[in-house]
Amino acid sequence: MPQELFDRVLIRHRRSRIARLIPGGDFLLAHVAEDLADRVQAILREFKLVVDLGAHHGILSERLDRLENVGTLVQLDSAPELLDLSQGLRVCCDEEFLPLKSGSVDLLVSGLVLQYVNDLPGTMLQIRRSLKPDGLFLGSLLGGQTLHELRTALMMAEEELEGGSSPRVAPFADVQAMGSLLQRAGFALPVIDSELINVTYPDPLTLMHELRAMGGGNALFERRKTFLRRATLMRACEIYCSEFGDENGRIPASFEIITLTGWSPHESQQKPLRPGSATQRLADVLGVEEISAGEKAGLARKK
Repeated sequence: MPQELFDRVLIRHRRSRIARLIPGGDFLLAHVAEDLADRVQAILREFKLVVDLGAHHGILSERLDRLENVGTLVQLDSAPELLDLSQGLRVCCDEEFLPLKSGSVDLLVSGLVLQYVNDLPGTMLQIRRSLKPDGLFLGSLLGGQTLHELRTALMMAEEELEGGSSPRVAPFADVQAMGSLLQRAGFALPVIDSELINVTYPDPLTLMHELRAMGGGNALFERRKTFLRRATLMRACEIYCSEFGDENGRIPASFEIITLTGWSPHESQQKPLRPGSATQRLADVLGVEEISAGEKAGLARKK
């Protein structure tokens, strides 16, 4: 059984709470929605049944619904209050237990929700099984460089004033691990890319306020259950400004977006050639002289 890093009940509560705020206030989600919609539009094929996993208030589905190559669209989310803000077909479910029939979905997209799933390998396997042969998965989640400035400042302040630190910001995934995860789940033609978004704020407290408004507070099971002491918070703000602040007095915040692309296997897809099946030498194609490994080692010893 996978280790439970995240308090899923608390996450659902926070997602329900942000539904009462003004929709569209999450700039990261808006950015991801535009990016994923552009990727879908660029694919020259029709997706008859599309699932939006972690639909939030429908921002990604709205953009997908405008595309000519997108047919029926179903939105899934764990917070019914968020689903109430969107239009169309909606299903309330836990992202770790997908109510999808095997081989039924042409395209499954997901924007900024999978980073809070405890059993990510299991969820990815469910996603792959839900896709039709040659079906497509497109998903974005937060990567390991996200909020590294805030994590550093909080850790330094707690160690200085309290003699030790507790996890205050969730551990995020890295590109290499996500590539391995797609392969383990059985996806074909996996592609991983990363984008680093840098945003500046007038001070660390403004950043923290925006993170709470996006539902991004600490949801780790191992989090300290008491509030952060005011003195520690103020010291963390001082460290943040001194270590990372710019000449204008503003502080940066990094957000890494990792985007996953994977296809459900199908016989029509390209496959790598068998080792030894090449009909030309690479040296002939490049127009250079071929040097064996033994000759290369001998040259290196002479130097």
